[in-house]
Amino acid sequence: MKLCLRFLFALAITLPMLPVGTDAHFQLLEPASWVQENQLGDPQKLGPCGGDPSGENEELLTNAVTEVTGGSELHLRIQETIFHSGHYRVALAVNSRNELPPDPMTFEKYTDRGVYSVWGAIQSPPQIPVIADGLFRHYPGEGEGASFRPETPMAPWETDIQLPNINCEKCTLQVIQFMADHGYNRPGGYSYHHCADLKITADPSKPIDEGWPTN
Repeated sequence: MKLCLRFLFALAITLPMLPVGTDAHFQLLEPASWVQENQLGDPQKLGPCGGDPSGENEELLTNAVTEVTGGSELHLRIQETIFHSGHYRVALAVNSRNELPPDPMTFEKYTDRGVYSVWGAIQSPPQIPVIADGLFRHYPGEGEGASFRPETPMAPWETDIQLPNINCEKCTLQVIQFMADHGYNRPGGYSYHHCADLKITADPSKPIDEGWPTN
């Protein structure tokens, strides 16, 4: 969603000057990705899961399915191969990737390079089907922010994600990287995308989480 010009101008003059943007990239290291990724994490622009924009993904498929227990924590590990300010979001589709949410609503501004992203909305608390948002957050003016330029290769970022207690034969776990101070990609917008296939078996000692689609 685009802001009105007046609000865009207000954002541009109140936010600190952002550095020149570069293409960001990341690899999904854990759980196993649904497609083979190269050293930069490509192919990753096309939503909702990356992959070949032409749809010719047969040769890239890993056929990896990670088996997990519902109501437990899933270890997430990503490698930002080209550093860029922004954050990460994790969502879960039970029956179809059509259940995955749109990329984050984006606040934009006009620059001498064209329209660039400023900020991506973060759900707090996350709403189904999003299960974690604002991960590995690194924005200009926030802590290290965009002034932090780590040496490459960077150490992987990792955390544990709480899974819902549901049964799902083949769920899609989507991990996206929202990029601040970035031009609009075609395809992909302001986000890069990776997915992993999960088989979730509910923990019988815990109640089934409500609100999720039935399998």
